[in-house]
Amino acid sequence: MDLEARSLQPNVKAVLLAKLREYKSDLNNLKSEVKRIASGNLNPAARDELLESGMADALTASADQRSRLMTTTEQLNQSSDRIKDSRRTMLETEELGVSILQDLHSQRQSLLHANNTLHGVDDNIGKSKRILTNMSRRMSRNKWIIGIIISLLIIAIIVILYFKLAK
Repeated sequence: MDLEARSLQPNVKAVLLAKLREYKSDLNNLKSEVKRIASGNLNPAARDELLESGMADALTASADQRSRLMTTTEQLNQSSDRIKDSRRTMLETEELGVSILQDLHSQRQSLLHANNTLHGVDDNIGKSKRILTNMSRRMSRNKWIIGIIISLLIIAIIVILYFKLAK
């Protein structure tokens, strides 16, 4: 880092070198403190601080730690139970969701089948309408033809009767 900081521009270089010196001094202080603690020359005040801020009696500290450990274990057990309940609820919800999706799929298939059937019925109704329209026209035309034939026959009968009676 020292080489990198020295290769930068002068205005940035000064700031970074100052920070680097500060970091080096902090590192040296920490190293010396670790050596001092590791050497075993701890004074009683430091020992008390390590043993829960003044709890010199090891039995009292042990009992307190045991009670805290029991409390923490109980909290962990309660948390585990809540997690198990949540997991069970999640699985039930997932099963319900799968069931709902299956129902929706079957309803979709029913709707698609009904749609196809409806289109088939619509086509058949259209064909039936055309056939009925054609039949209606033929029936109307046949009525006109029969009416004309009947009219011609009546006229022919009247003409024949007129000639028979006029003689």
